[in-house]
Amino acid sequence: MNIKSGGKYPANSLSNFAPHPFIINDVKCNSMEGFLQSLKFKSVEMQEYVCTLVGRAAKKKGSNKNWKQSQILYWRGIEYKRDSNEYQDLLDKVYTCIYNDSNSFRKALVASKGSTLTHSIGKNKIKDTILTTTEFCSRLTMLRDFGEIIRT
Repeated sequence: MNIKSGGKYPANSLSNFAPHPFIINDVKCNSMEGFLQSLKFKSVEMQEYVCTLVGRAAKKKGSNKNWKQSQILYWRGIEYKRDSNEYQDLLDKVYTCIYNDSNSFRKALVASKGSTLTHSIGKNKIKDTILTTTEFCSRLTMLRDFGEIIRT
């Protein structure tokens, strides 16, 4: 199942662009895309604002931020190196939050049962994206199949 916002259900509902409200570290997020784009901003206030955005509005807000050269992202005043275990822990935490908080997200995961999740428009190199296709699809698969994220 190729996850993309323009696809059919449940693929479109598993897209980071889909509106699935959740809370992480007392910050209300309206979509995973809003959260991910917020990581490009050092300002906590700007992060909180970007977290309220959904879909293309969120993507557009973060599109001009140049984080690739430094490979540094931010959450709540903490710097994260893109290739660090700490960043992977943050991704695990945010996907656990959306899973726990959003019934519509969980229903879409259940509806994808039996499908291999893919993301053909995503990127595969850590240096090029804040969430690789592997990071994305593996977390969704683990949440769907086990109800938790298991990393070794």
